[in-house]
This record gives sequence, C-alpha cells and structure tokens, in this order.
Amino acid sequence: MKKFSTIIRNIPFIWTMLGTGLAPAQQSESEPDTTTIPLSEVIITENRLQLPFIQQNRHIQIIDRKQIDALPARSVNELLSHVAGVDLRQRGPFGTQADVSIDGGSFEQTLVLVNGMKVLDAQTGHNTLNLPIPTDAIERIEIIRGPAARVYGINSLTGAINIVTRKPTASGVQVHAYTGSGFKRDTAAADHVLFHGRGVQLGSNLVKEHHRHSLHGSHESGNGYRYNTAFRNNKLLYQGEVRANTTDALSLMGGYVSNNFGANGFYAAPGDKESQEIVQTVLAALSYRSQLTERISVSPRVSYRYAYDDYRYFRNDLSRARSQHHGQAINTEINGTMQTSAGDIGIGLEMRNEIIRSTNIGNHNRSNYGLYAEFKTARIHDKLLLSAGTYINYNSDYGWQLFPGIDVGYTLNNRLKLVAHTGTGQRIPSFTDLYLNQPGNVGNPSLLSERAWHAEGGLKYVDNRLVAQATYFYRNMNEFIDWVRGNLDQPWQPQNFQRNRTRGVTFSGNYRLVANERRTTLLAGLSYTWLSPDIVNNQEAGYLYKYVIESLRHQLAAHVNWHAGPISATVAARLNERLSYKSYFLGDVRVAYGFGTLDIYLDTQNIFDVTYIEAAAIPMPGRWFSLGMKYRL
Repeated sequence: MKKFSTIIRNIPFIWTMLGTGLAPAQQSESEPDTTTIPLSEVIITENRLQLPFIQQNRHIQIIDRKQIDALPARSVNELLSHVAGVDLRQRGPFGTQADVSIDGGSFEQTLVLVNGMKVLDAQTGHNTLNLPIPTDAIERIEIIRGPAARVYGINSLTGAINIVTRKPTASGVQVHAYTGSGFKRDTAAADHVLFHGRGVQLGSNLVKEHHRHSLHGSHESGNGYRYNTAFRNNKLLYQGEVRANTTDALSLMGGYVSNNFGANGFYAAPGDKESQEIVQTVLAALSYRSQLTERISVSPRVSYRYAYDDYRYFRNDLSRARSQHHGQAINTEINGTMQTSAGDIGIGLEMRNEIIRSTNIGNHNRSNYGLYAEFKTARIHDKLLLSAGTYINYNSDYGWQLFPGIDVGYTLNNRLKLVAHTGTGQRIPSFTDLYLNQPGNVGNPSLLSERAWHAEGGLKYVDNRLVAQATYFYRNMNEFIDWVRGNLDQPWQPQNFQRNRTRGVTFSGNYRLVANERRTTLLAGLSYTWLSPDIVNNQEAGYLYKYVIESLRHQLAAHVNWHAGPISATVAARLNERLSYKSYFLGDVRVAYGFGTLDIYLDTQNIFDVTYIEAAAIPMPGRWFSLGMKYRL
C-alpha cells in the first residue's frame, strides 16, 4: 500500500481540476452537430435489442464526440487510455501498437468491434487495435464492462469495446493537420536529429435525399521519440448508406490501414534493438436492415477482415529471423427482433471462418458457429427491466459452449436505478498461443480455452447534468492463460493457470453544464477502478510470467474541459498503479481557439515529463508538444 499513497497525494490536484472547469473545442455552424444528444438518450449499439444508455443494466462507459474533440489525443489508443478500467498498454505512441484489456483481464480477452462488427485478430491480440479509423471519423466509443458473450459470443471474456463511426447529416469537407516534438534529439544518430512527428486527416461527406457517403483518410509519420521508433501510418475509411424507404437501408463500409514502425524492445529486448514491424488491415462489410412489419425487423450482414503482419527482427537483414503472417476472417450473420405483448425478443445466427498462413505459425483453419436469443421485458413490474438470454456456440477446435446471462434493473426514482448482471464467457486461444515457433517464444497446442463466470451489482444515477455509475464485481476465471518460463534460458510458452479470481470496485461519472447566456460550457469526468486479483498456481510452480504481474490494481482518470466563446481548455490526468507496484501519474493539457470554421489548438502531453513504462521494458515518451488546426467547409 506504500505506492497507493501516490494516489492519495494526487487526489486534491485532480479535484482542483474538476472544480476549475474545461471544455470542448468550438464547433462551427457549418459542421453537422451530432453531439448535442444527451448521454442518457444515446442508443447503445448492440446487434439486436438496442436500448438507450439510461435503460441499460450494465456498466457501460462512453467516450462521445465532445470528449474526442476536447481530449489531447490523436488515436483510438490514446483516447482509451483516459478511461479507468481500460488498461491500454502501449509499446509505442502515435497509435503504433498497443494491447487493450478491461478490469484486470488480458489483452486477448477483450473483444473490439466497429459498429457492432467483430474485428478480432485470430493471430494475436497485439494487432487488434490496428484499425483503419481516423479519430475524426469516430462518433463515440462504447466500453461494455464484464463478459459480453450473451451478446457477442466468444472472446468477449472481460468486456467489449465498440467503435461507432460518424454518420454525416450534411455535405462538407474537413481538414485536420498537426505536428509535434518533444524537443529532444536522437543521440544515437550521427546528425543528432530532433525527434518529431506530423499528421493530416481529411474527410468529405456527401448527403442526398436517398443516400449518403463519407470518406476519411489520414497520414501520420515521424522519426519517433528514441532510437528506432520511426513510424508511418496511413488510413482510409469509406462508409455509405442507400435508403430504399424510410425504414430499410443498405450500408457499406470499407477500410485499409498500413502501419510501419520501428519495434525497438517491443517483444524480445534487448536483442531486438534493430527490429521493425509492418502491419496491414483490410475491413469490409455489407449489411441491410429491413422493417418487415411494424413489430418485426431483420438485419443480415457479411463482413471480411484481412490482416498482414511482417515482423523483422533484423530490419537491415531480411534473410533471417523474419516472421510473416497472413490472416483472414469471413463472418456472416443475421439478426432479428420481434416486439410482443410480453416483451421484445432478439434472435440470430452467425458463422465465422478464420484462416492463417504463416512462416512460423503454420497454416491453420477453424470455424465458429453461434446461435443466440435474448428477451427483454418491463411487463413484470413497472419499475423493473429484465433482460435475459443465451448464446450457443460451436467451435471446430473446442466444441460446444453455452453462455447464459441475465441483467436486472430496478428504478428507485426518476434519477436513481439499481442494476445487477451475471453471465459467463469463453476465450479461444489465438493461433499464436497454439502454434508459434520462434527462438524466444513457443506455442502450446494443448491449451484449453479460458472460461469465466462474472457477477456485478451497482447503482446508476442520471439527470440533465450528471451521469454516474458505481459497481462492485466478482469474476471467477478458470484455465487462465499466461506466457511463462521456468528460467531465463527457456523460451516463453503459454500455460493454463488453474484459477484467477478478481474482485473490483468501479466508478465513472460525467458532468455537463451549459450556460447559454454566457456562451460557456463545462464538461468534467472522473473514473476510478480498484482491482484485487487472486492468481493461483503461478508463483508456487516457480514460473516467471509475462503479463499477469503487470495488471492494474488502482486506476484513476479525470478530465475537465471549459469553453467560453472562442476559447477552450482541457486538462486530463491519469494515475495507474500495477500489481508490481509500478505507478505513474500523467497530466495532459489542450488549449484551443476558434475562428469560425477554423480551430487551432496546442497540446502538451505528459506535461510533468514523467518517466514510465506501460508494456515490456519500453520507456514511453516524456513531455511532448503538438500544434494543430481543424478546418471545416
């Protein structure tokens, strides 16, 4: 608990920020404002029974468009790092590579979706966040905590993150450009060049009576922040919708991202000082929604994901220690809903085929089939909302599995609600877990799938200005997988630990105040997570283990945004303490000024120039300054 005193000492500073106030960047009248919908009315995007946030019985956190505009962050990775309960462990900044987990789980146990479409990487969870989505194309990010298998099936063991993209309401063009530096030089290079980075995001919308389209692209590059951390990242995202009538519509999505970065120390430090990695992802989806009758709707969807991973241990010698992986996933699904006098029913079927062709994993295929049903009713009692369902899953390698779950919400008054949830989940080992064959990392084809049971209960408070929720949860996980070895001379290999019991307390709150007569707005957020894991059968066996010891114990995140006329300012702070008792406190600041359709901002990230590590032995950047501008036409 000695390190926890760091949290106590910093709480006055964080509350001072909350009292000071901050705000979102100014939005011009020419830009369609899709962010004025109160958070309590936001429809949470699930595959079947969609509910407003206020009616949800789960602990769901949202990063909405106002926060995305206000936070000093330029990637999905950086945005997620501002949410307590989400452990974002970056191996490099600028959106290069990061592992994401929820509430003490591993990076393989969190499912990531785009508009409800699964984008999990069967090769490895290290590449899950390699997404073709510039931040300017995001409407909001939904974080669903606890197992989501009843809704999404396998590999949503500890939660799910759904990225919802923006739908244009008016034609227009947007330009967003930025550049930055830590004003430190590369002493390992002959010319001692200054570390720097730059980027540009472009977006265009076309909106007609019966169809609308948007195209977003971005380019980011730089020489990094220390030796061999240069990066080059290109993204392209197209979305289209063609409406057949007022209720039926065809939706299309296609995206491509290519990410090339120096991987110094990413996986096998210190020998990988000269390593490099190139990852590419293609996403495509075609869906149709139809209201067959007043009470019945149906939505089929076909989606495709291609992933390429080229890891070069010696970037200047490709004849040795090079790993190349080609992965494909084809997913077909059909979701339907029906309203009855007793309640709403959701039902559907999905099929998924995963393929990998790899130089050191081999060639493997596997298939997955899921059948799910859910029932929601408020007819039992006028203050009680009940949702129950199950997901029946068959995997060609791991057989049958059943994931039942139930949510209950009881309204105490028009602002306060009691909520409870219980459910189960499963995580199928990745192809890397099973078959990897490298000198320092060896797979284990005998691995069992991870299984978990989760229960939680809490309170949710919603009014016109404040949305807050507090939850206690308990998770019982069996066959937990971590990479271990008996001594430093042995390669890492994944093994099933028998038990991982985790208790946790979570809190999140967002406060908004708008004073129109003074053109002043206030947006403040605070979230906290305390975790107490009990991990059995690791230390007793004498293992060295790779990921478990770095799980979070305490995590606090706060942000305040103030806006008056053309001026806005944001302060964001994060405090993390891990099981290893490594802790660090980070502060970020953004100030902005709006000139009608033009906004200019200055970011200072890690303003206190803290030295810290999030993953492996990779030091993260110190203080970093960025200057940017956004223009809308």
